[in-house]
Amino acid sequence: MKQFRSAHRPGPLTGALVLAASLALSGCVAPVGPVEVSRFHAADTSPLGHGTIRVEPAQGQLDDMEFRAYAGAVTRELAKLGYTQPLSGEDPGNQVAVLSLKRQRYQPQRNANPVSVGVGGATGSYGSGVGVGIGIDLSGPPPEQVETRLAVTIQDRASGRHLWEGRAAFTVPASSPMAQTSLGAAKMAEALFKGFPGQSGETILVK
Repeated sequence: MKQFRSAHRPGPLTGALVLAASLALSGCVAPVGPVEVSRFHAADTSPLGHGTIRVEPAQGQLDDMEFRAYAGAVTRELAKLGYTQPLSGEDPGNQVAVLSLKRQRYQPQRNANPVSVGVGGATGSYGSGVGVGIGIDLSGPPPEQVETRLAVTIQDRASGRHLWEGRAAFTVPASSPMAQTSLGAAKMAEALFKGFPGQSGETILVK
C-alpha cells in the first residue's frame, strides 16, 4: 500500500521569521514625498507638443553633470509629448526649453523644547495628590533634507514668446534614494509634464 506524505507546513517560528524579513525589506524603502508642480501657459496651446526643441540652461545656470542629468530627463519627457530633437548641432530647433535647477541641503531645526514638564492632580476617597512629570525628547535632531527646484520655460525660438512655463519642487531626506540625482531627475521631470500642458495657474501635488 502506498503512503502519501503530507506537505510540510511552516510552524509558528518559521512564519514569524518570514514576517520579520518582510518588514525589514519594507523598512528599506525610503518614504517619497509628493512633487509640488505649477504650470502656466498662453491661451493658444496649439504650438505645444510638436516640432523640434532643444533644452538649454537658463542664464547664469551652471552647466555641470547634475544639470545635464536633469536636462536629459526633461528631454525624454518632451519626446513623449511629441517633440523631436534637432537633427544636427547647428539646428537650434523651432522651440527652446530653458531649464534652471537649484538643489540645496539643509538641516531642519526642532522648534519644540526637548524638555517638557507636566503637572497632574488626582482626588479620591483617601485624599488628593499632585504629581510633577518631566519628559525628555531623546529622538535626536530631524534628518537632513535635500530640496530640489526645477523650472522649465518653453519659448518660440524665432519670436522669443513664452508658450509654457512649469515649476516643480521636491524635498526628501538626504538618506532617501530619491535624493540621488539620477532618480530625482526622472521623478521631477515626469511630475512636471504630467497632464501637459496642465491647467494654467494651478498648483498640484504629484505623488
